[in-house]
Amino acid sequence: MDSGFSSFMHLLGKASRVAVLSGAGVSTLSGIPDFRSSTGLYSKDFGSMSVEEILDIGFFRLHPDVFYRWAEPYWYHMDEYQPNIIHRTLARMEAAGRLSEGIYTQNIDGLHQRAGSRRVYELHGSLRHGFCTECGRMAGYAEMEKAVREGGIPICPSCGSVIKPDIVFYGESLDMTMLMRAENAFTNADLSIVLGSSLVVNPAASLPYNAVRAGKDIVIVNRTETYLDRYAALRFDDLESFFAQLSAALADA
Repeated sequence: MDSGFSSFMHLLGKASRVAVLSGAGVSTLSGIPDFRSSTGLYSKDFGSMSVEEILDIGFFRLHPDVFYRWAEPYWYHMDEYQPNIIHRTLARMEAAGRLSEGIYTQNIDGLHQRAGSRRVYELHGSLRHGFCTECGRMAGYAEMEKAVREGGIPICPSCGSVIKPDIVFYGESLDMTMLMRAENAFTNADLSIVLGSSLVVNPAASLPYNAVRAGKDIVIVNRTETYLDRYAALRFDDLESFFAQLSAALADA
């Protein structure tokens, strides 16, 4: 065990309250494309449109067919992806009572829950369900997936209107109750762990700064630099090797 990781285990051992922020880098180990890397979703336009345009709520309301055609190969094959060592290890930490403040995730894939985590707060919503844009009827992922993979649009069987995935599009606000919960969690946590997030998209990116202002410890594990690196007690680059060590350490504990 290297000295940097030993220092992390010391911080984890003395922390009674731990919060996690997980970003797209966590799910890339499962094969799900991220957004902002050189090969991420934002690097590939869809026809003449950028991904940012397609993910705008105004555009979705006018052209849900285009959104679903774009989303189909990325987001409507979730049965092909499985939780990885990060998801599984975090679930073990929660079960052992070592993740008291829960996981606040920017991801919409539901892999944390599939790995067994229960205290998961999805800041940007979830693909696991959707709702009718007219009558509000809820729809499950399987129902939406079937329509999209057949080349269509999920339509509400009650009123015939378009079903929208329950994710936060550009132009929509995050759930304020959840955001307040997150701000409190990172302010009060003895240790905040940032995983696979470039800390670019606000307001999620600003959450760990609450820990900085409160004088608490932050550990960042991310391939690229973040604006909070200089405040971090520890900084690691490789998620997979970090969690291989963490999984082994938890097994030995």
